[in-house]
Amino acid sequence: MDASPTHPNLRRDLRAIVGDGIAFSVMVGIGEAYLPAFALAAGLGELTSGLISTLPMLAGAVFQLVTPAACRRLGSHRRWVVLCAVLQAASFVPLIAAALVGTVPLSLLYLSAAAYWGFGMATSPAWNTWVGTLVPASQRARFFAARTRACQAAVLVGLLAGGLLLETDGRGRDSLVVFAGLFGVGALARLLSARFLARQSEPRPIPLGVTRASPRAFLAHGREGGHGRLLLFLLAFQLSVWIAAAWFTPYMLRVLGLSYLEFTILTGVAFLARVVALPLLGRLAHRAGPRQLLWLGGLGIVPLPSLWLVSDAYAWLVVLQMLSGVAWAAFELATLLSFFEHIPEASRTSVLSMYNLANAAALVGGSLIGAHLIDSLPGEGAYVAVFLLSSAARVLALPLLRGVPDVAVSGPPPPLRELSVRPSVGAIERPILAALPDDDERTAG
Repeated sequence: MDASPTHPNLRRDLRAIVGDGIAFSVMVGIGEAYLPAFALAAGLGELTSGLISTLPMLAGAVFQLVTPAACRRLGSHRRWVVLCAVLQAASFVPLIAAALVGTVPLSLLYLSAAAYWGFGMATSPAWNTWVGTLVPASQRARFFAARTRACQAAVLVGLLAGGLLLETDGRGRDSLVVFAGLFGVGALARLLSARFLARQSEPRPIPLGVTRASPRAFLAHGREGGHGRLLLFLLAFQLSVWIAAAWFTPYMLRVLGLSYLEFTILTGVAFLARVVALPLLGRLAHRAGPRQLLWLGGLGIVPLPSLWLVSDAYAWLVVLQMLSGVAWAAFELATLLSFFEHIPEASRTSVLSMYNLANAAALVGGSLIGAHLIDSLPGEGAYVAVFLLSSAARVLALPLLRGVPDVAVSGPPPPLRELSVRPSVGAIERPILAALPDDDERTAG
């Protein structure tokens, strides 16, 4: 299913794939990343600010399961991906209107966020299948690595631009107008992304059965090579992490009273630390193996929420965010190398789709535990309890790593696609399946 290097539209397709990635990343940085802060500015409270970062992701993970049927109905992967991209852009429109009016109904916020994640994640299975037919196998590793770097820069630019624009307007009622502007830019960026997607070719029909979400394939991968135990650890660890992770935006903006610019800088530091550390950690994975890297990342992540209680000095928080970015880079890279890279080609889309669903359920479960404490305990003490409980739960999850086998690393770290930016973890990312080595390359390596 590889595209021919002599395909007449190859150069145009490659440019459009990069353009789509950059525009999509601007939307992530300037739009979705500020939804929890928007909930606070709209007066919807700290519970909403935390849960808006997790609950809609579960809706998206469920909705992505309709992609195979939708592609068959439309007879095209490109049509489905472009349609979903346009509808994802449209999900910002109700938020823009509500922000301009000055009243944001709670139901509208959740529905818009659910639509954003639903249409966004619904593109993933079809896009991963489709883009694999456009980029020649001999160019994929280099091309997607370069594309990822451009996308990471675009996320950071969008994030910093949003923080600077919010800072200029302070915390008054007019800040909602600024949020409307951010979401407007996000919507336009996604529409531009959809335009780039529409310009890419679909030179021959892709077998529609290739894009699927099969629980059977997911369970089969879990039964092989210790992947089931690894998956159990990953889900348990994510649940423990998100007991606290969902609540850092309200903690930073409300409890610590940080300005929007200070909040943005801390978020950007964690994201940038991930990006800078990844190549170095890739070399470490070659020498020590992904299992050791997973232990290293997990141990680094365990104390992070508790360390926020040591001091609220801004320099200390910057250091913590740098450590967080490095630890999460190690954890995510090891996860990718241990779990995703060794999935047979035919099962990759199914395994990623079902993993997204299971992972989203773990995120929601953790955030609901944190929400119960935030709602039950008074004031700052609720955050103390949430952060300490999250660290303790992370410690309890670590023993599940015992017995997880190590795997060989044969090449550079596979590129990732940023889906979201979060102050506590830096980013939520997923692998670009088309850039993973095929079965023959993995066997040869």
